[in-house]
Amino acid sequence: MKKIRCLIIDDEPPALQLLEKYAGMIDQLEVVGTCQSAVKAFDLLKDREVDLLFLDIQMPVLNGIDFIKTLKNPPAIIITTAYREYALDGYDLDIIDYLLKPIAFDRFLKAVDRFRERSLSTNAEQKDTKSQPDHIYFNVNRTHHKVILNDILYIESLKDYVRIHTKNDRLVVKGNLGSIMKELPADRFVRIHRSFAIAPRYVKSYNQSEVEIMDTKLPIGVSYRDGLAERLG
Repeated sequence: MKKIRCLIIDDEPPALQLLEKYAGMIDQLEVVGTCQSAVKAFDLLKDREVDLLFLDIQMPVLNGIDFIKTLKNPPAIIITTAYREYALDGYDLDIIDYLLKPIAFDRFLKAVDRFRERSLSTNAEQKDTKSQPDHIYFNVNRTHHKVILNDILYIESLKDYVRIHTKNDRLVVKGNLGSIMKELPADRFVRIHRSFAIAPRYVKSYNQSEVEIMDTKLPIGVSYRDGLAERLG
């Protein structure tokens, strides 16, 4: 299990010690540093990789809110403070959580779990984005033509060939509509007829019998109506 590298910033030694103790009770947390001022923390962040900050607000020289605003790419932040009035500012800055002192361990643990949940969600989104191709190559007369997936408006069957209609071009490819559909991401295209498949994002209007894409109207096969209606919401 990957460690969560955290930095604890608080100008009060008892609060600093308590947070470090709590962090030590969670195996996944690794305290890479503690400091009693935001100025020192600024220097530490230059030298150490940090995933999560536990940050007090009321500190000398530079308070926590102003400190956050100095960071170009801040780590995730959990605010720790004795002042309720800072809660709104904290959430405006996309803070993971807001812990009001005195902090109980169960509340500390809940804040860490919120960070874990957000990290898992972010990682899943990044993985999904990386796994999605943005283009495909079609073989035309032994030459591979690159087509950007987001440029494809619809695909038309022509017996032993298909015609790929894009925003700026039309490409005739040997094959059938079924085989072409297997090569394309299922979440980006939907078949609406035995002779047509479309990119739902480009549908201007539709009814029971046809869809309109750009200035072209295409027929909807009876057996494809329900699937299309579900995709278009």
